[in-house]
Amino acid sequence: MDVTPFWVAGKATTGGEQMSVTHPYDGREVGVVSVPSEEQVEEAIAAAYAVRKEAARLPLHVRAEALAHVSRRLEERKEELARLITGENGKPLLWARAEVGRAVSVFRFAAEETRRWSGQVQRLDTDPGGAGRMAYTARAPYGAVLAITPFNFPLNLTAHKVAPAIAVGAPVVVKPAPATPLSALVLGELLAETGLPEGMFSVLPVPNERASALVRDERLPIVSFTGSGPVGWSIKDSAPRKHVVLELGGNAAAVVCPDADLDWAAQRIALFSNYQAGQSCIAVQRVYAVGDAYDALLPKVVAAVEGLVTGDPWKDETQVGPMISEEAARRVESWVAASGGRVLAGGTRDGAAYAPTVLTGVAPDSEIACEEVFGPVLFVERVADVDEAFAKVNGSRYGLQAGVFTRSLDTAFQAQRDLEVGGVIIGDVPSYRADQMPYGGVKDSGVGREGVASTMADFTYEKAMVLTGLPL
Repeated sequence: MDVTPFWVAGKATTGGEQMSVTHPYDGREVGVVSVPSEEQVEEAIAAAYAVRKEAARLPLHVRAEALAHVSRRLEERKEELARLITGENGKPLLWARAEVGRAVSVFRFAAEETRRWSGQVQRLDTDPGGAGRMAYTARAPYGAVLAITPFNFPLNLTAHKVAPAIAVGAPVVVKPAPATPLSALVLGELLAETGLPEGMFSVLPVPNERASALVRDERLPIVSFTGSGPVGWSIKDSAPRKHVVLELGGNAAAVVCPDADLDWAAQRIALFSNYQAGQSCIAVQRVYAVGDAYDALLPKVVAAVEGLVTGDPWKDETQVGPMISEEAARRVESWVAASGGRVLAGGTRDGAAYAPTVLTGVAPDSEIACEEVFGPVLFVERVADVDEAFAKVNGSRYGLQAGVFTRSLDTAFQAQRDLEVGGVIIGDVPSYRADQMPYGGVKDSGVGREGVASTMADFTYEKAMVLTGLPL
């Protein structure tokens, strides 16, 4: 099998070591990736630091056209990339194709936002001391970005870090998840077609134990990390003077009110608890059904979960494939066994595949109730009213997104006011995300926001210039 090179300062490069990439469904090798040496990592960081001022001065049309080029090339190679994602990640082609489509949009959004990237003018003579003065405020990049990306969306979550960095004129060094480096390496290939300055990007598939040196390097003043909470908070603790953006997941809840369309709610909950094999930080994990809605909703959810198509991720009709590894599936199996809950559907494991599972009566202090299961498992619980439901949602140490199925405008605005989460989805599951909207959490779900424009703001700081003696 050919060895896939990595990217150092915009150039395809190989190192002395190699890493095998295997398919979660059957364990076969789907790729071999060259691993950069310490010297090559240093070359990438030094190049990013050296080009930072040139990158910040790049004309907007140059940045925008580079981003638009990547968007077009992703579209042209969408089926190839979808199959690559399925190969390294194991997610069904259904979801892999959707992921590529989202990445196409992310780079297109970034190109559009770049052309709108401009400063603001503010007259200061609203106060006598500001007579004849005007402020021009623009945003400047902090510097090079270290982007540490996860395995569950290996292309799109890389896009969410790389595209905004280029849009604001910041070099970016990508460290992809070791299990899924292939998608990010193709993204490096497409960026190399754009003619961006050398040093503007590098893609370094290094083992996780080598990431701490990258995090500590002062030449990379921004760290954008998506992944587990313990790792994310340790990054923030180890780099207290850096600008750190963390997306750390959650245990997303859906509240179902009696006035909701229960058939719609059940179908959406079933599908989006189990899409990506539940390996999404906004996959439905907790369901709180208000009053009589519980008795009507529960059998509908169980039927919808049992009706999902599971198995071979290469089949077009498959909705739920394997988890990233057998180790991950064994962890979910142990959590379900320890939950104290009654299994109404699923609850079985076959290698790396864990069957879509519905529980009731889980212990309130169990890992299933309190932690992020990151697998195809949900539980349903009855609550007396909306106030109790919202209190249950807020009782978690996480706060990423929540879904509220209701037709009541009053309930919708109460949810927006009271729920301690970064996003409230009315009439749908918490798993809905538009790539152009602000996305992120509170509490242990992290700090900062993704969504192209939001990330562009997060990667930059305001810089004001005051003009004096103007004839205003």
